[in-house]
Amino acid sequence: MLYPIRHLPAHLLALGLALFGSLALAQARPSKKPAPPPAAPVAEAPTQGGRCNEDDAGLSRLGRDMTSLETDNGDPRAALQILIDKTLSRSKALGAVRLLSEAARFDLEETRALAMPTATLSLSANGIRQSVGGTTVGSGGQFGATISAGMPLWDAGRIAKLTEWRKELAEVAQQGQRSAEEQLSLNVVSLALDRSRYVLQGQVYTQYVRKMACLVDALEIITKADRGRASELVQAQKSLQQADLSLEQTMSALRQTEVRMKRLVGEPLPPSIGMTSQLSVMPDLEQMQSDILLGADVAQAEAQARSQRSFAESVIAGQKPTVNLTSSASALLRSGGPNDQRQTDIGAGISVTIPILQPGAQAQASAAVQRYRATVLQRDEAIEAKRYRLLEMNEVGVSTLDRARRIVEILRNSDRVRASTLQQWQQLGRRSLFDVMAAEGDYYSMRVAHVNAMFDAQQVVALIWSMGRGVSTPLR
Repeated sequence: MLYPIRHLPAHLLALGLALFGSLALAQARPSKKPAPPPAAPVAEAPTQGGRCNEDDAGLSRLGRDMTSLETDNGDPRAALQILIDKTLSRSKALGAVRLLSEAARFDLEETRALAMPTATLSLSANGIRQSVGGTTVGSGGQFGATISAGMPLWDAGRIAKLTEWRKELAEVAQQGQRSAEEQLSLNVVSLALDRSRYVLQGQVYTQYVRKMACLVDALEIITKADRGRASELVQAQKSLQQADLSLEQTMSALRQTEVRMKRLVGEPLPPSIGMTSQLSVMPDLEQMQSDILLGADVAQAEAQARSQRSFAESVIAGQKPTVNLTSSASALLRSGGPNDQRQTDIGAGISVTIPILQPGAQAQASAAVQRYRATVLQRDEAIEAKRYRLLEMNEVGVSTLDRARRIVEILRNSDRVRASTLQQWQQLGRRSLFDVMAAEGDYYSMRVAHVNAMFDAQQVVALIWSMGRGVSTPLR
């Protein structure tokens, strides 16, 4: 049975409720000025007087260090850009992609050189011994030098198409580097937002733990005078344990997120960022649909399709006649006989190569053409998938921001309910302590839901940005 609180002696009632009531009433004033988009909850200001009104009242008794819940009050966009720059500068995976991009450019230079003249020098030295009828007539050495040069005059455009193929492959590698940079940027922004999410959740649960600790202290005093209220004390202790468990789970998630961030950014991590207004507003849908074609993955697919087309054309051109310019000059010196002998040959001309029988040539050309058609379909599929993904994410973002605004209204009503419930429990005895704890739990759970809604929306906006020009462009 629950005994009305007014049945207690006045001095015990005042002593017990002073630990809990002053803080609760000070925090129960609802806001009357809505501000769209709603801001994330921040730490409550402590009231004056009483151990329960200290910022670390509930946490000091639990012996936990909460310095990781500090938040940077600077420009969130600048902080995110710094994180992105650090990630891009220290990523080994991105370094490997950059090297591959450089290699693709060198491959292009090599292919371009196929149309330029080539020259080779061959040197030889041999020992010789001449005999006639078993009789040695001379011995000595033979020395030779040959210079040969050549260049293609006409090859049905094969070298030109190979050069275009290598050029597009270099573009594919460059867009692959850009895509890797964008993926890393999105990852670090997503981790930074998750970190801020858990920091704000930790601040909310910190206040909840402090409130429940104050209530337990108040009930311990009250229970000493009225043992009939022991069940209320047990329930309050249970609520405190549950709040502390939620806080510990949040701190564990925060530590895990920071470990993943350290791998990308390095140590030490800067303070957590605050809410970013640019990430709290949905971008224009029509503009983002146009920006899809500017995405790194779409540009990479376009370049891949063009490269396959050039390669198919080079395969077809390689099966046609070719005309080459050739020249050579050679000198031969024989020594050791009765007389030294010298021989010089110089020649130049044109060679024509005409394929007559090439089994499998048609199959080779058909395979190259089919690969080109496949890359075109893959490109179109990637663009279509991104368009529908954008529509889906836009709906998710709009719904999430609407959810955040609705939660703000619910929070105001929840704040009024807990203030009224506490007042009726303190002064009128019309509510039980269980009603008070239920109202407090509902209020803080809605605050956590508001934090989640706001950061869910920011994650969606960052993902939408990454589908177009990239997440770094709007941040700048």
